[in-house]
Amino acid sequence: MATRIEIFDSTLRDGAQARGISYSLHDKLQMVALLDSLGVDYIEAGNPASNPKERDFFEEAVKLPLHATLVAFGSTRRKDTDAAEDAGVAALLSANTKAVAIFGKAWDLHATEVLGTTLENNIEMIRSTIAYLKTQGREVIFDVEHFFDGYAANPR
Repeated sequence: MATRIEIFDSTLRDGAQARGISYSLHDKLQMVALLDSLGVDYIEAGNPASNPKERDFFEEAVKLPLHATLVAFGSTRRKDTDAAEDAGVAALLSANTKAVAIFGKAWDLHATEVLGTTLENNIEMIRSTIAYLKTQGREVIFDVEHFFDGYAANPR
């Protein structure tokens, strides 16, 4: 039996983080079409909560006839907000993609010092965000942020 490997590309988000890179709406739409023509399965296209240019992109990109699954990227809900009320989660849903990728903290240091929450609440933020997005009909891909740093610091 053959095993199928699915390709997840994050060029439109990760690639845009390099110094001096600023994709236009036209650039991003062309890149989506190119990645789709190459047979990429998932195209992580950016964070619709980050700026109006990203929201404009998703409005246009979801109209494209793609074989690939377009993916909106964002974070888990904020520590003191229900997922259904969180602005970032709402932005993910407003992108109208079939799939979303959310990142969550996997390093104790980031949960307690960056987010200012307990380890238990960090896990609950991840769980409740994924559960809510699933109830909204989205495929959810979890991006385990700083996994290896977290594992090195606390392998349990």
